[in-house]
Amino acid sequence: MNEEKRRELEQKKQVIHGEGRSGKQHDSGKLTAWERIRLLIDEDTFVETDMFLEHRCTYFGMDRKKQEGDGVITGYGKINGRPVCVYAQDFTVFGGSISEMNARKIAAIQKKALEMMVPIVALFDSGGARVQEGIQSLSGHGHIFYQNVQSSGKIPQISAIMGTCAGGASYSPALTDFVVMVDNTSNMFITGPKVVKAAIGQEVTMDELGGTLVHSELSGMADHVAGGDGECVSFIRQLLEYLPSNCQMMPGRQKNFAYTQRKLEEISDIIPESARHAYDMHRIIECLIDDGSAVEIKPKYAMNIITLFARIGGCPVGIVANQSAQKAGCIDIDAADKAARFVRICDNFNIPLLNLVDVSGFYPGKEQEQRGIIRHGAKMLFAYSEAEVLKITVIIRKAYGGAYLAMCSKELGADMVYAWPGAEMAVMSAHAAVDVLYRNADREEKERYYKEYQDQFLNPYEAAHMGYVDEVIEPSRTRAHVLRVLSNYWEILPHRKKNSHKNIPL
Repeated sequence: MNEEKRRELEQKKQVIHGEGRSGKQHDSGKLTAWERIRLLIDEDTFVETDMFLEHRCTYFGMDRKKQEGDGVITGYGKINGRPVCVYAQDFTVFGGSISEMNARKIAAIQKKALEMMVPIVALFDSGGARVQEGIQSLSGHGHIFYQNVQSSGKIPQISAIMGTCAGGASYSPALTDFVVMVDNTSNMFITGPKVVKAAIGQEVTMDELGGTLVHSELSGMADHVAGGDGECVSFIRQLLEYLPSNCQMMPGRQKNFAYTQRKLEEISDIIPESARHAYDMHRIIECLIDDGSAVEIKPKYAMNIITLFARIGGCPVGIVANQSAQKAGCIDIDAADKAARFVRICDNFNIPLLNLVDVSGFYPGKEQEQRGIIRHGAKMLFAYSEAEVLKITVIIRKAYGGAYLAMCSKELGADMVYAWPGAEMAVMSAHAAVDVLYRNADREEKERYYKEYQDQFLNPYEAAHMGYVDEVIEPSRTRAHVLRVLSNYWEILPHRKKNSHKNIPL
């Protein structure tokens, strides 16, 4: 190749990758699309696809406004040595807007990910549909959504909102498995402030519509909020370490791990003597898992239930736990949705489930009933019953009523059920039961009936006698028991799964 042609090619690549257009991005606290990809993908492994693609719109003078690449970079490479597909929207080109050809480019890399059966990471930074193209842009959105659904449950799909994700484009992240947002720079909404004002006269900011606080605490859309683009990319790389490349593989088990032995003794002192007193379930989880291995999902949403990935003896696990310190660990609508979705993701990608139970029931009240707690609670029952991964349940303290079942009892397919010596399993607490059964009894009689009910039901041995609990264990032996089950099942887990399902948004 002669020198002139080589320089021309290099100049075109530099333009496509945004050289000379980074100023506004950096001033806004954001990296460019190319910088994000270089940070995400292992060095010297990225293969770019459809590099020189352009739009073909001629309306509104667009035939005179063309940019090779058309506002999105697509390709594949490796993350931590594993193949991954990726696309990154370039806000410096037409505001990262989605055109017919731009969407075709995205759909092509989505298809490639499914053909290769590898994860796909989408880095969003777009104002939405390219208005100049009308229905052609909308059609492009449809192709992206369709590919999202075709890949659902088969390969991990991770979306990072690293700027604006507006209009119909925001449905693509909603169709993926995980959504990561960046604090102060990202937002996600269907209708922007101007449209809202024009439609209903309401004055609202972009952050009020779809900022990180909205989606991490209120809507539940965001699984994690990062402090900046670099932290966002680091979280994605960490998250992928807990996921297999596809639904036919097991997640990687680490041979080297650290565990602080003194945590075995600490676990016994966490539960308060009084069953009415709250505690932080995170402390129990920390005593069970490998040091520094927790990656919590939706930590600020529905905080009465905890969902996180961790490792025990190097084995990846998904943990679902009632949080006593929030709403007494009761399951409400949001908690049921959060848990059900997490369980289905774990089942999609062969991640064993560890369920830590301390639940006194579903959250009561008119508002919950009117909003459909029955329907939402049923999602948990369905998700656990459908899941074919290994399911280990440990009853820490209370397991009452329908919530006992919803936290993966034997009836819902738990492979092993352990209980701590102070665990209580019953339809309801002793005081509530006596009020129902002996409402007309005097105070002295109620105290006697309360003692009888407590002796009969509020201990784990009655349930163990009937086969609902496999073993009553000391708290300090919990990690050892869980690890033994994990180790025995690890080799056979890939062969016991018979059915697959897509990860429908819950």
